[in-house]
Amino acid sequence: MSECILEMKNITKTFPGVIALDRVNLDVTKGEIHALVGENGAGKSTLMNVLSGIYPHGTYEGDILYKGEVCSFKSISDSEKMGIAIIHQELALSPFMTIAENIFLGNERQKNGVIDWDETNNKAKEVMARVGLNESYSSLIRDIGVGKQQLVEIAKALAKDCELLILDEPTAALNDEDSDHLLTLLERLNKEQGLSCIIISHKLNEIAKVSDRITIIRDGQMIETLDNVKGGVSEARIIKGMVGRDMVDRFPKRTPNIGEIGFEVENWNVYDPLNEDRKVIDNVSFNLRKGEVVGLAGLMGAGRTELAMSLFGKSYGKKISGKIIKDGQELTLHNVTQAIDNGIAYLTEDRKNAGLVLIQDIKSNTTMANLKALSTNGIVDDQKEINVAEEYREKLSTKCSSIFQLAGNLSGGNQQKVVLSKWLCTEPDVLLLDEPTRGIDVGAKYEIYNIINAIASEGKCVLVISSELPEILGVADRIYIMNEGKLIGETTREDATPEKIMARIIQSANEKE
Repeated sequence: MSECILEMKNITKTFPGVIALDRVNLDVTKGEIHALVGENGAGKSTLMNVLSGIYPHGTYEGDILYKGEVCSFKSISDSEKMGIAIIHQELALSPFMTIAENIFLGNERQKNGVIDWDETNNKAKEVMARVGLNESYSSLIRDIGVGKQQLVEIAKALAKDCELLILDEPTAALNDEDSDHLLTLLERLNKEQGLSCIIISHKLNEIAKVSDRITIIRDGQMIETLDNVKGGVSEARIIKGMVGRDMVDRFPKRTPNIGEIGFEVENWNVYDPLNEDRKVIDNVSFNLRKGEVVGLAGLMGAGRTELAMSLFGKSYGKKISGKIIKDGQELTLHNVTQAIDNGIAYLTEDRKNAGLVLIQDIKSNTTMANLKALSTNGIVDDQKEINVAEEYREKLSTKCSSIFQLAGNLSGGNQQKVVLSKWLCTEPDVLLLDEPTRGIDVGAKYEIYNIINAIASEGKCVLVISSELPEILGVADRIYIMNEGKLIGETTREDATPEKIMARIIQSANEKE
């Protein structure tokens, strides 16, 4: 029997009016990859915050035993000293510092109070080699991709002599290639160096691929732990444990009622705002029909987000040229306010930093993009604002204690519903949805898909950008394929397969070479 490195016994954590964890038990063996899955709000991150000391001893009930010793962590530094490290979905790196500086940030190599740069750089090269990071230790974080930044975080943990690594949604922002590289690295560190891992992810195919055991949490309670050493646990089996029922269809069925063209883009060109000689969007033309959901597929870096943001009142890019035509009329949009006033909405891929004000309540977040409609002589009508926020809370079935709950205290799926509420409140005709289900669980995704279908059924034009090809194929009526700033193909849902889309992207890349 493998040595048990961690035991969490009867962990109970409450917030005002909410039991977040109810007598949860979890054990991890040495050299194991242990997956922790559940719907948004199930308690996964709360449990890991208890383990890592973010929620200090005394704020929860129950016991933590690490390597057989009862632990009372008061802070993250306490858990790190014992060899436990946590990597959050939002990476904690300084973009203007080097890789080596970031690896030892807060853990500086020093002699007599002075940083020893030779040791810093040499040790950085050692841990970079362990994680397969082929970059100069002197490279700035801002100059490397997100996948490599994730490797820096792991190197940072290994530099602290980490024996138990907690990864919260480690591949949420990565493309398929970077995700595969990261998962392969975890398996190697696990097998060759005995590193134990707890991984939280909504990408169930990845969970089924790499984990030895899978613990399912639902509504703050541990439901079951599945043995996956031989890889026999299916995604359907995990979903059943998460939602408490079988989910036959991952995508809701609908019968589209597609009308005339409502939104067109012609010969759209955009240049990089930091390098005005580099063209980011190259002569793109496409259209959206009323009542239609159109997907935009492509690899990370293809230019999909840049395209959507540049269309949304030139909120990205320089030297922008081309035409935007809505309902047959050409629009001139110089800023976001003009885009909103002309019935265009853009849901950002980054809800926490750009989509919501986390320290404000649901009410304020819902109405902030359309306060003008709720004001008289520049003064917001409080009752109107409350009524509108309540209307969208009910319409989108947002789970919350009230519309006065802070957005930052909501689960990821419910935060996404608030972002959607914000833009629906502006009564748009065109919605550009950028990664609308990123970082949310399978049940919450299904609810978002239903909302997208309802929006389309109202005769609105909907563009869905997603890095997950199954999602594009599941929700879109028509699909555009993008690569390196250009639209390289168009297909219907019936003719599209993941293999055909990827083959077209590879063909485009080869043609360029």
